[in-house]
Amino acid sequence: MTGQVRRAGVLGHPISHSLSPVLHRAAYRALGLDWEYDAYDVTEEQLPDFVRGLGIEWAGLSLTMPLKVAAMPLMDFIEPMAKLVGALNTVVVQHVGSTRHLIGANTDVHGIVAALREAGIERAESAVVIGAGATATSTLAALGQLGCTAPVVAARSRARAGGLVRAASRMGVSPSLVPLGEPQADAALGERLSHADVVVSTIPASAGAALAPSLLDASGVLLDVVYDPPVTPLAAGWIKAGGTFVGGQRMLLHQASEQVRLITGQKGPIAAMDAALSQV
Repeated sequence: MTGQVRRAGVLGHPISHSLSPVLHRAAYRALGLDWEYDAYDVTEEQLPDFVRGLGIEWAGLSLTMPLKVAAMPLMDFIEPMAKLVGALNTVVVQHVGSTRHLIGANTDVHGIVAALREAGIERAESAVVIGAGATATSTLAALGQLGCTAPVVAARSRARAGGLVRAASRMGVSPSLVPLGEPQADAALGERLSHADVVVSTIPASAGAALAPSLLDASGVLLDVVYDPPVTPLAAGWIKAGGTFVGGQRMLLHQASEQVRLITGQKGPIAAMDAALSQV
């Protein structure tokens, strides 16, 4: 590898909005690494060919939607947390001689826990998760670490929540499913949100907007994993109702710092990464 620049990157579709290049490039500069990190628009259908084409210069990948589950069967080894959740967002590329090994990991759980702890949450007695996709499943694992093993999950479709329910069973978490996306259901959900210690929204900003009018009072912490816009309509409603808001950039920062550690073997320089994020 002497004289060859190492490469890493973030894959997803769409990907133009990603702040991962900002974070990882800042980390490499702080660590004194002459590495490249770019964003690649890759669909589920394109992912196998992209992964097969990874050369010796590649050190790792960050994965975002819709690739977190699709990448699982492409790995040579999957770390326990990713296996438990059933989704990964990190690929470590290891080269031993002429042999290449792909190791899948999940740093989303770490990012969610760290972001909530920043907001003063050391333990959660009650929680609501909005959405039922891969990030929602990681959220269940994070909540389990914070002591909440019976969260409420708001899902548009019980059928599509099957993967989440199966993963929850592996984690020892028992979520209660409630409907999402209909006026009457959203009004009832708003009441649940107002009384929860922790709320984590994993749905698009536009979808969460319908819940904002029903927030009349809030005393807990809302983490909205969406970071564009920085304050979603749901977050604005939550703040107006008196709750504490944690933006998706905090989760992104902490999960990216853990990715840097896994991919480079060095502790993620979180202060340098945070400073770069604040300039965006």
